[in-house]
Amino acid sequence: MKSLPYFCRGEVVRGFGRGSKELGIPTANFPDSVVEHLPADVNTGIYYGWACVGHGDVHKMVMSIGWNPYYKNSKKSMETHVIHTFKEDFYGEVLSVVMVGYIRPERSFDSLDALISAINSDIEEAKLKLDQPEFLKLKTDNFFSSSSHSPSAATTAENSIINGH
Repeated sequence: MKSLPYFCRGEVVRGFGRGSKELGIPTANFPDSVVEHLPADVNTGIYYGWACVGHGDVHKMVMSIGWNPYYKNSKKSMETHVIHTFKEDFYGEVLSVVMVGYIRPERSFDSLDALISAINSDIEEAKLKLDQPEFLKLKTDNFFSSSSHSPSAATTAENSIINGH
């Protein structure tokens, strides 16, 4: 995919509410305005990369882009699981991500346990891949330290889609 790495940010909005409750794997959801601006060559599926909430630290992440076939969603979404334990929800905060690689296409599963197992495998794969030098260097990219992701910029950040520099 020519668009990778792909840099984007937006305000964290409420999703379907399944990540934390049903799966035990909390996700942060981007608004439709971010999802609708994905480049055409960013296929649906599971990606890995780096994420930062507000002015916080940069952490590894996995992201699902698509319709979540197991749940038969009618609306495309971008759901980011930041590989870090947060003390509280961060709805309304600005989430900045850089997607650096692709793990697999999205697919349906026979059971909730099979879906959870696949997500956990995706998380482990992301952790390993992000330790590679070519991906590790993106953790310190100036994209994560730019002032445009401050909480006061949340309303404008939602509309600012950034791809590359």
